[in-house]
Amino acid sequence: IRDRVSTQSTWEQKKGEREMKKLVLGSLAAAMVATTAMAADYTLKFSHVVSPNTPKGKAADFFEKRLEELSGGRIDVQVYPSSQLYKDNAVLKALRLNSVQMAAPSFSKFGKIVPQLALFDLPFIFKDLGHLHRVQDSEVGTKLKSMVTAKGIVALNFWDNGFKQLSSNAKPLLMPEDAQGQKFRIMSSKVLEAQFHAVGANPQMMPFSEVYSGLQQGVIDAAENPVSNIYTKKFHEVQKYLSISDHGYLGYLVVMFKKKKKKKKKTLR
Repeated sequence: IRDRVSTQSTWEQKKGEREMKKLVLGSLAAAMVATTAMAADYTLKFSHVVSPNTPKGKAADFFEKRLEELSGGRIDVQVYPSSQLYKDNAVLKALRLNSVQMAAPSFSKFGKIVPQLALFDLPFIFKDLGHLHRVQDSEVGTKLKSMVTAKGIVALNFWDNGFKQLSSNAKPLLMPEDAQGQKFRIMSSKVLEAQFHAVGANPQMMPFSEVYSGLQQGVIDAAENPVSNIYTKKFHEVQKYLSISDHGYLGYLVVMFKKKKKKKKKTLR
């Protein structure tokens, strides 16, 4: 497992550096859509729902640092983790209202505007992260991003969290029939809902910020998450069993508020 993680980490680091560069440059070009601030010329609020020490949290913090450096302090990026501003089911509406300027929702949150992104919710469709990234970097990924942008939200790039694992309080999940009757928290995705119905489970849609209390109080029995989410949100405190299944992928699409084009100052192009 360590060898696999090490190889993936090196590959992901190189890819992440390339993607972050494109993301920062894209955001510099789009920074004029943000609102005026007192200390800086522009403020860009970035809302997400996970902890700062997760892959998405660290990427958001690094993005904040680099964009502020590259803009010479003219752009003030404010990152709000752990649902401090909006829960995961409300951030796209907030983005359209310009209440926040950037977000990185999971693919399931785009179900109503670009249902084709549910491709990434299908179980066991990708062999490994290399296979997944080749799809995202191909015409398929480009087309999906263009479909989101056509709906009035600028799609910048894909970010990883990783493959999901299964956790439960009821019993170890070793065979598909072990899930029967268990209440699983899922994201708002028809694909994920069908996935758990197929094994006789009872899927429950629930905001990520409510999962810990839901597990603690027995509102739900089980969940699916990458290890980083399980650890940083301390789900291991309220779950007895963990199955390393790699059955599905959790990733994010970094998006930005879109405004009618204005003449841009040369200094921020």
